[in-house]
Amino acid sequence: MLGQPHRPANPLLAVLSCAVLLGLDGCRLREGSSEQLVIPEVVRTNLFVAPGGSDANPGTQEEPFRTIGRAAQVVTPGTTVYVAPGQYTGGFRTNVNGSAEARIIFVSSERWGAKIVPPLDSRTASAWDNRGNHVDIVGFEVDGSQYQSGTKWLSGIYNGGSYNSIRHNHVHHIALDVPCEAAGGSGIGVDSYYKGKQGEVIGNNVHDIGPGDCRYHHGIYISTQARVRSNVVYRISGAGIHLWHDAQRVDITGNTVSTSGSGIVVGGGDFYYSKEGNDHTIVANNIVYDNKHGILEQGATGRNNRYVHNLVFQNTASDWRLAPGRTHLGTIAADPGFLDYSRTDTPDFRLSTQSPAIGRGMAVAAPEPDFDGKPRSPETGFDIGAFQHEPPADADLPVSQYSPPSR
Repeated sequence: MLGQPHRPANPLLAVLSCAVLLGLDGCRLREGSSEQLVIPEVVRTNLFVAPGGSDANPGTQEEPFRTIGRAAQVVTPGTTVYVAPGQYTGGFRTNVNGSAEARIIFVSSERWGAKIVPPLDSRTASAWDNRGNHVDIVGFEVDGSQYQSGTKWLSGIYNGGSYNSIRHNHVHHIALDVPCEAAGGSGIGVDSYYKGKQGEVIGNNVHDIGPGDCRYHHGIYISTQARVRSNVVYRISGAGIHLWHDAQRVDITGNTVSTSGSGIVVGGGDFYYSKEGNDHTIVANNIVYDNKHGILEQGATGRNNRYVHNLVFQNTASDWRLAPGRTHLGTIAADPGFLDYSRTDTPDFRLSTQSPAIGRGMAVAAPEPDFDGKPRSPETGFDIGAFQHEPPADADLPVSQYSPPSR
């Protein structure tokens, strides 16, 4: 057996295996001349991957798989794949669809403990290529610095599916020494090319992406509707956060972007399916500091885009470049007051007690926690940037909700 599923307590639902196993929304039961729609209880299954496992194993906690790729071949809607700390070969694709009620979850059992690195002879341009829908990718480290031979990675986590969530990952050292004229790439990409839509990129650490001074490689790249919240992004050759193609209705809130070609680019063009341009996008509560360009619009953009309560400062070419008639509101133009900032080493983007970003953010409905999992609320106040100042001492990291079950 591939893990131990939770059995539904209701015997009526237990016989509805067609809905549960096939991931359908429900089954119809006839009673006389009437029909009833019965929504089945989700049967969740756990699979396990560990460095000491084998792909010939059944994938249980006692006999785990060796590779994430093998687990991806056997997942079904409602499966959670727990990946133990250790090093794993990247260059794989995940294709299976979950559903809104039965998501497929790939999670590192310790935040950034499961590290994905290039294989000895790389044959793909992405570390992780996800094409499935209703999939979560949570808590992994993707490290492209250990390249040995073959195809160099242009993307860390590439997502072409719909309703997917990429959370709390550490993606770094991707495409640093490729030719600039090579096909573009990103640390994390949420793309509409395969008709994907409605993605989430939340609480990730993305840095050192793309060759120097090359505008085709980005930190977080979005070409559809999405939420981009509480990410830390720095040392990107192109834009820290870049919207293009069919991007629209994107929520970019509470991120910190630094030392990149551009901080945040809001644009639309070279359309895949849409002709409307980028409209109804909100850029709020972000710190955009010490880039070449700060926040700018490019291509086709709409009049309903909003830029509110951002800290934008010391971007050498320009802090702002919006379409004629577009304005930004509540902007702070001052040094953000990080605890320990460096352009070349690992910066500490947490806010010092003197930071002008503290308490100056816009109130957000249904806010995400900050990068460290600290709450944002009317009670705590809304700070600008990826970090909330002076959190409760007992706040848990968000990835802890996916802790493996005890034996």
